[in-house]
Amino acid sequence: MSEQIDQLPGGPEPVPAPPPAKHGWLNFAIDFGPLLVFFLTYKFSSGGTGAFAATTGAIKGTVAFMVAIIVAMIVSKWKLGRISPMLWMSSILVLGFGALTIWFHDERFIVMKPTIIYAAFAALLLGGWLLKKPMLKYLLQSALEGVTEGGWLLLSRNWGLFFAALGVANHVMYELIQAKQMSFDLWLTIKVWGVTALSFLFTLTQVPVMLKHGLAVPESADKQA
Repeated sequence: MSEQIDQLPGGPEPVPAPPPAKHGWLNFAIDFGPLLVFFLTYKFSSGGTGAFAATTGAIKGTVAFMVAIIVAMIVSKWKLGRISPMLWMSSILVLGFGALTIWFHDERFIVMKPTIIYAAFAALLLGGWLLKKPMLKYLLQSALEGVTEGGWLLLSRNWGLFFAALGVANHVMYELIQAKQMSFDLWLTIKVWGVTALSFLFTLTQVPVMLKHGLAVPESADKQA
């Protein structure tokens, strides 16, 4: 899915979301590539000890992430012919919180950003579900071929609840970091690998929903079955 939906500085990452039917690998790279750039830059730039070294690594990672998210938008427009609303929203928050992180030299903006992104998408998807509008379909600007409006509504509800859970979890980790009961390094590792793995697993749990509501299966898959 184009998260993106956390990946970012101001908190890494476009936000995780289910991949469209076509160009799945490219959408995954566009969504999670910038987050991986942030992670690697931070790890290789904060080799010293103490808070100053960690903050320096976070600042360098933030700059790299901001550049990477712009590149992701360019690649999306070039290869896919569009930039999805989800990627637009994530990118605006990446650049905004990234600028705050650099200006104030404060890692809290990095940790705070995913909570805001997850909450925004949860409110949008669940609000649309209550109003009988499948917002996930509009955010992705891609159709899972054959999925009915009812199917999109269920997917919007399910992903809205998933984003809400991620938002609560990220806020809890933010509070733990503030209380010095959790390190920024551990948070970043969970953000990059844990959330990515959870998003992938959650996407798999939604496959039966998509199949039940009309998702077209390629002929090659039918033959293999």
